[in-house]
Amino acid sequence: MIFCVEDDESIQSLDLGADDYLVKPFGMMEMVSRVKAVLRRCHPRQNPEVLAANDLVMDLAEHTVMAGGERVSLTYKEFELLRLFMSSPGVAFTREKLLTSIWDSDYSGETRTVDMHIRTLRQKLGSYGAMIETIRNVGYRLEVKP
Repeated sequence: MIFCVEDDESIQSLDLGADDYLVKPFGMMEMVSRVKAVLRRCHPRQNPEVLAANDLVMDLAEHTVMAGGERVSLTYKEFELLRLFMSSPGVAFTREKLLTSIWDSDYSGETRTVDMHIRTLRQKLGSYGAMIETIRNVGYRLEVKP
């Protein structure tokens, strides 16, 4: 909450729970900027830099994957597949959706390309690869169990 107050009321306003204050007279641009700053502090970031599913951890900033505390080396496409799955756990993706999301919307290859990348991704993840479930006649999803 932001209050518009005189100088002598600013300390009392902050003590009562105000996040910020403006001294009269104030400019509209300053008020808008202060409101935006308060909103940034109130809302979590939309794109987290670390995704986690049980002991499978993906650091997007470092472009690394850890499975059970062990680092896993992935190709770019495998990393992007895993990122898509981990950012939407439980959501089923068709092979076509995976092709357009990870490869290119104009990709003219077969959907078996997706299957082969999923297979190698599962192998590299070891026991954590079982979290990527095949959904018959649909595609794949990441199933996170507590």
